[in-house]
Amino acid sequence: MPPAIDGSSVHLVHRFFDVLSAPPLRANEVAAIGAWLSEAEDRLFFEQPRSDQRHGYEAALSIVAAGIRDTRVIGAALLHDIGKRHAGLGVVARSATSVLIAIKAPLPSRMAKYRDHGRIAAEELAAIGSADLVVEFARHHHHSRPAGMDLAAWAALTIADAPPKAKVLVRRPITWQSR
Repeated sequence: MPPAIDGSSVHLVHRFFDVLSAPPLRANEVAAIGAWLSEAEDRLFFEQPRSDQRHGYEAALSIVAAGIRDTRVIGAALLHDIGKRHAGLGVVARSATSVLIAIKAPLPSRMAKYRDHGRIAAEELAAIGSADLVVEFARHHHHSRPAGMDLAAWAALTIADAPPKAKVLVRRPITWQSR
């Protein structure tokens, strides 16, 4: 079943401008990501375009702001969209793909990769040994909560993935202490 990527006009407008205005990560943000992820996960995270890195980081900030310190939940927020990079689509093509998905139109292969980014990410994350929670959130983040996934973690991650984060988060340096 293809993911239910939100193709609403409001979502597309927010996503379009979030992608265009995404600043590069600062040194303290990169350091926080390095503390939260394994070396292999870190490599996958930084293979993403700048806008997807920013989106993942802001999703992770939302998790931390909710008081959650479990690095598996933070990692799930950071890594859930890593499969998108395989499609190689820019902001306009991503928005067009979301519309085509919403109207159930046939998709060319690159757009199909974008649609299937959750499954693709889950396969990559499983292959490098990421925690089950990280793998399953990547696989299901556009679907319903999978059986067995902690309800509180799912709720926090779903909220963290919802746009627009830039207007709700207070951007401040994070000091990280491991659990």
